[in-house]
Amino acid sequence: MTGFFIALAVSFGVIFVAELGDKSQLMALTFATRFKPWPVLIGITIATAVVHAVSVAVGYGLGAALPTGWIALIAAVAFLAFGAWTLRGDSLTDEEKQKAEKTDKKAIIAVGAAFFLAELGDKTMLATITLATQYGWFGTWLGSTLGMVAADALAILVGRALGKRLPEKTIKYGAAALFVIFGVWLLIDAIGQLG
Repeated sequence: MTGFFIALAVSFGVIFVAELGDKSQLMALTFATRFKPWPVLIGITIATAVVHAVSVAVGYGLGAALPTGWIALIAAVAFLAFGAWTLRGDSLTDEEKQKAEKTDKKAIIAVGAAFFLAELGDKTMLATITLATQYGWFGTWLGSTLGMVAADALAILVGRALGKRLPEKTIKYGAAALFVIFGVWLLIDAIGQLG
């Protein structure tokens, strides 16, 4: 049971941080200005649960096939890359903005479909795959799903209350720094296992 709670806590923390300032969080903020909060949150939760289930399956399968030292090294490089990706930043395309601004009675379906497509190949999906190579699948899935929903719920609250984004530079630098810290920590672990 301890392994489950470790996977849950680490996955929640990493994905929450990864989602801060991410494209899908910007989408949540945009949807929150157009729709009621609950349909937006339900659509996000459904899409996230599905995408992260696929991510965990891929990561857990890789974890069983690769030695842990090499997995830690790959994870370290991935997290350092996520840090650089976060610094580069994300923005919505015109098509994504139009989807987010669409006023449709089926908001849950619109939000869910938009989030599902936005998350494919996104850094949170890749981070979940990476985490699943190190930790148990159920804790990783639950933690990563809850972490992303919590971060997007924050965007919804901010979007509803303020109608504008959090300070982008602060979020970007803070999230990038945390990714680098996770990356360095995993790199030290990898060197210890491979050395």
